[in-house]
Amino acid sequence: MRQIVLDTETTGLEPEQGHRVIEIGCVELVERRVTGNDFHVYLQPDREIDAAAIEVHGISNEFLADKPRFEDVAADLIGYLEGAELIIHNAPFDVGFLNAELARVSGLRTLDGYCSVLDTLVMARTKHPGQRNSLDALCGRYEVDNSRRDKHGALLDAQILADVYLAMTGGQTLLSLDEESAQTQPDGSRPGIRRVDRTAISLSVLPANAEECAAHEQRLDAIEQASGGSVVWRRD
Repeated sequence: MRQIVLDTETTGLEPEQGHRVIEIGCVELVERRVTGNDFHVYLQPDREIDAAAIEVHGISNEFLADKPRFEDVAADLIGYLEGAELIIHNAPFDVGFLNAELARVSGLRTLDGYCSVLDTLVMARTKHPGQRNSLDALCGRYEVDNSRRDKHGALLDAQILADVYLAMTGGQTLLSLDEESAQTQPDGSRPGIRRVDRTAISLSVLPANAEECAAHEQRLDAIEQASGGSVVWRRD
C-alpha cells in the first residue's frame, strides 16, 4: 500500500479570498515504511503573504520571489500523488487549498480525482475524544520528537505526522525484522520459522467440577429467559 503524508503552508487562511499555497511537503510510505522518496517545493504565490501567516511558518515574500509557480510543478505533483492514499492532519484545510490551485490549471481535476484522503485529526478525535489533538499534542501523547518544530514547515510537519500516524495506528506491521524471512518459499515454508511437532506434547485436560457445571447451567437458564428462545449451547 502506498501512502503519502502531506502538508502545505499558505499565504493565509482562506483560498476563497485568493490566498495561495507557498510550500508543499510530502513523505512517502510504502507498506508503512518511510521510503525517503519525498516531494518538497516552495512556490511563488503572486501575492503578499499575511503577516500572521509569516509568524506561523517564517516564509517571507522575498524568499519566494524566484521560486516556481504552482502550474510549473502541477504535473510532477499529480504524478507523485496519483493512486496513493493521502494522510493529512486537518485535511479540509490542505485539500481546499490544493483544489483551488488545481482549478487554476487547465485540464486538471480536483484532488479526489487522483487519490483518496485520510484525515488524522478525525482519527485522533475518535481515539481521544475531549482531548487536544493538534499535531504538537499528538507528538507529546505518542512520544514523537518535535523539538525542531519552532516554526511550521510543510516537509518537517509531514515527517513528524508520518511518525505520529505510524505510532497512532500501531507502528510497523511486519513482525519480522528480516523482510526476506517473511517471504513464503515454493514449498510453503518460510525461512527462519521452525515448526513444532505437537504429536509428542501431552496436554492436561481439567474437567469442570459439579459446582462449576451447576453455575454454567444457571447462566444458560438466565440467557434463555432473557433471549426468549432456546440457547444455542443446548441445541445438541
